[in-house]
Amino acid sequence: MHAEERFEDYKQALDWLHGLLRFGQRPGLERMQWMLGEMGNPERRVHYIHVAGTNGKGSTCAFLTQMLMEAGYSVGTFTSPYLIDFRERIRYNGSMISEADLLQLANEVKGLVERCETETDFGSPTEFEVITLIAILYFARVAMPAVVVWETGLGGRLDSTNVVFPLVSVITNIGMDHTNVLGDNLLDIAREKAGIIKPGVPVITGERRPEALAVLQEKAKQTRSTLYQIGTHFSAEQVEEQLGEQQFRYRSMLRRNEETYRLTMNGIHQTDNAAVALMTIDVLRNYFSFLLEEEEIVRGLQQTRWPGRLEIVSPRPLVILDGAHNREGMEALAGSLERLLPEGVRLHLLFTGLADKPLSRMAETLRPLQSRIASLNVTVFDFPRAADAEALYDAFRTGGWDEEKLTTVPDWRAFLHSWMREKQSAKADDWLVVCGSLYFIAQVRAFFPTTVEEAGE
Repeated sequence: MHAEERFEDYKQALDWLHGLLRFGQRPGLERMQWMLGEMGNPERRVHYIHVAGTNGKGSTCAFLTQMLMEAGYSVGTFTSPYLIDFRERIRYNGSMISEADLLQLANEVKGLVERCETETDFGSPTEFEVITLIAILYFARVAMPAVVVWETGLGGRLDSTNVVFPLVSVITNIGMDHTNVLGDNLLDIAREKAGIIKPGVPVITGERRPEALAVLQEKAKQTRSTLYQIGTHFSAEQVEEQLGEQQFRYRSMLRRNEETYRLTMNGIHQTDNAAVALMTIDVLRNYFSFLLEEEEIVRGLQQTRWPGRLEIVSPRPLVILDGAHNREGMEALAGSLERLLPEGVRLHLLFTGLADKPLSRMAETLRPLQSRIASLNVTVFDFPRAADAEALYDAFRTGGWDEEKLTTVPDWRAFLHSWMREKQSAKADDWLVVCGSLYFIAQVRAFFPTTVEEAGE
């Protein structure tokens, strides 16, 4: 396709974007910087809150977006991966970018992408770089929100989102994910995440481990940035929790009094994510003249939904989806289930994962629940990196699971159909939890009727 040819429709533009994927991951910001320079640096016209971290980025972004929207701010969000529709990645006030806007912006950047490949030594931009560029243009020229909640794709330092100069940087936590790209020890990964810290820009973190914190502290010192740490400058303490809600107490050095907040999301890690979001809001209120009333903050936290995180998609029979897709995610899930599971309830799991994840270590993390789990069903799904059923079965055997609890499910849709049929009449003493990969969760979610608010336009 030549530069003068335009995409006729949205699907054509989307196919082109996905076609860029084959250039793979190519760390480095020079392609982004060159393209933005050619466009007159549109990224400088927007206020950003830049969010990095191994787990909890999505929830933290969701809390921030909802609180700011409650207070009447217009908010852009850039997140990944998407669950059902590609356009979920770029939103304005919760609504996805329109197909028409995406088509127009793809046409606008197409020639530039080709020039970057032919005229520079940097080579062709990747799919993620081009999506990042489209998001910047959308926020700077089309939607023009008051603030953009800006989530990193991978790592931080060399991530294509790292071309912005934000009001605040947020690093939720540091864990062992994407080790093939970011390094295989905690300190290397911490250094990559710390790469989003900019001169004089305040940083908020939910990380607690001293060795990872030391990396963030060192970087903040070099850049003369103030670092606000959970447990030191602000804290959250869960008060109570049941399925579908929890309450926690929040304290911060930037507030006189502690407050109690209610979340409709489960998991103790969500109190940490909410606290990180609250501290970010406190910094925005104290140093950047943002105006949020206490009741707007209360409403924002309470109304935040994050699909695929301990999400109840069927109340009876009870089916819960959770996108735990690495070891830390599985630990959080196991901990939550241990606290939430009533006496006498039998737990059933439907699990699948990607072949490049530490599957037997993930299986191991669920072992404390083995006595409460009646059946563990491993299955395959249609995705290029998905592990096959034998590999998953072996991972659970290696992870210390009894053979009599394990079943291989060849067709997960047939499994869910029969589960919904058989358990419809049963008492509420069987829970089904579907977990193991966000991409799988997206497919399962589409199997259940979705609520109107999440269907987008």
